[in-house]
Amino acid sequence: MKQVLKFWTISVLLISWAFTTQATPLKGAASDFTLKSNQGKNLRLEDFRGQVVMLNFWASWCGPCRQEMPLMDEIYKKYSDLGFTILAVNVDEDTADADRFLKAVPVSFPVLYDSDSKISELYNVDAMPTTVMIDRDGNKRFLHRGYQSGYEEDYKKQVKQLIRE
Repeated sequence: MKQVLKFWTISVLLISWAFTTQATPLKGAASDFTLKSNQGKNLRLEDFRGQVVMLNFWASWCGPCRQEMPLMDEIYKKYSDLGFTILAVNVDEDTADADRFLKAVPVSFPVLYDSDSKISELYNVDAMPTTVMIDRDGNKRFLHRGYQSGYEEDYKKQVKQLIRE
C-alpha cells in the first residue's frame, strides 16, 4: 500500500510540475538545417546567426498552435527590429494544410515546411507546439513543450533577455 501511495504521490507531483513549468533551460548548439519556406525560398538556420531565434514547431491540426500563432506574430512585430526572428516549422505531411491555415491566420514571420519530419526528429519534438529559443550565438537556451494561455509572457521575457545579452 505504501508503494502505491508513493507512486501516486510522485505521479501527481510530476503532472503538476509538467503543467506549471513553462520552459526548460537548454544548453548546446542548435542543429543547423535548411527548409523550404512559404516565401518560396530555402532558409537555413545558420543564416540567422547573430539574431535571437524562436524556433516553433507547429501543425495546422493543433488547437494550441492555432491559438498561439497570432500571439507569436505580435511578439515578432514588436521585437524583429531588435535582432529577433521567428522560424515556424510546420510538420503537416501536406503543405497545403499549412497554407490554408495561413490564409485564415496570416503571419509576418517565415514559415518552413518539414513535411517529412526530419527536422522535428532532429530536435526531438514530442509535443505540439514545441518552441526552442536560440541565442545570437546559435545556442539552444529554452524549451517549451505545448502551449497554454500566458506562455507568450514567458516568451517575451526570454526574447528580451536574449536580445540584451
